[in-house]
Amino acid sequence: MLSSTPHITVLGAGFAGLSTVRALRRQAPDAEITLVAPRAELHYLPGIIWIPAGLRRREDLVVPLDHFFRRQRVQHVAAEVTGLADGGRTVLTSAGPLANDGLVIATGGRFLKKLPGIEHAITPCEGIAAAERIRDRLRAMPGGTIAVGFAGNPKEPSAVRGGPMFEFLFGIDEQLRRQGRRDHFELVFFNPSTEPGARLGPKAVRHLLGEMARRGIRTVLGHKMIRFEADQVVTEGEAFRADLILFMPGMTGNAWFDATELPRSPGGLLQADAHCRVPGFERVVVVGDSGSFPGPDWMPKQAHMADLQAQAAATNLLADLAGRPSQATFPVELVCIVDAIDHGTLIWRTERRQLMLPSSRLLHWAKRGFERHYLRQYR
Repeated sequence: MLSSTPHITVLGAGFAGLSTVRALRRQAPDAEITLVAPRAELHYLPGIIWIPAGLRRREDLVVPLDHFFRRQRVQHVAAEVTGLADGGRTVLTSAGPLANDGLVIATGGRFLKKLPGIEHAITPCEGIAAAERIRDRLRAMPGGTIAVGFAGNPKEPSAVRGGPMFEFLFGIDEQLRRQGRRDHFELVFFNPSTEPGARLGPKAVRHLLGEMARRGIRTVLGHKMIRFEADQVVTEGEAFRADLILFMPGMTGNAWFDATELPRSPGGLLQADAHCRVPGFERVVVVGDSGSFPGPDWMPKQAHMADLQAQAAATNLLADLAGRPSQATFPVELVCIVDAIDHGTLIWRTERRQLMLPSSRLLHWAKRGFERHYLRQYR
């Protein structure tokens, strides 16, 4: 058993890392917590869908964390993680090595950028700057074809983030209609699957495709991606013109994982058990997009899932530090509101049930209200 005041290091200042900090502090008021991240900021990426329409600005979505760190008594080290040593007891960073008694890996994932010509596409969830590029491109375009699509990691079924692409698609359609410019644009949705968004459930897929048909959005489905060009999307079944391409590729693990002996999944994420522990590494847990967890193939890569995993990870890590048994697990739950600027559709899925509420303005305001409530704890 270690000291009653263990030193825990958390890697990452995204949803997963910050949720784990809160869970650790609730359960271990006296623990020493160090968080490693390049900046003391949370970028609230779910809100970037509203940047093109002007409903959100950069300053609305970047939350300084200095006050949060002071309240939680967290030491922030402004650095990049470069590797591990001593079986995880030392974190190698651009600011030097950091020792720990327990380690939380929550550095997120990275997008696969292997598709030829992907530099011609904007990947929205890379951050706020990407959404600003979409906003600026839309403002400058007198008309043309806008292509929106996503793909997955073929070796990691859960490493996909398609929900935001439906929101960008429907949001851009609504924005152009409000501006009286929709007739000057063709919108095309493309996906290698014939059932895009299948992880949301069959009813949701039917709804999303029906909404595209209702809005006059053309679909190119079921064809493997070949490449992008400056003005074209090329698939195995069809090539079509595109003046603006928005594309979300599948996800894999961080580059710094390659400099470690951490176990990896076939898709390149960190292998985790049902308790968020990393097999073979004592007192090391993983939370959020960095991990490959056992469960259904529709397990989402989203902030809500990271929050649930953070609770289990914190409980188990603190138990390991105290030398007592703990097998806390997390429920698998997908919850999202697919928004379209002024209304949204709620989709909720667990291992036992699925629910979809029809589109309404109330759900749009619920999504905005949740954002305000969620960020209040960090401001």
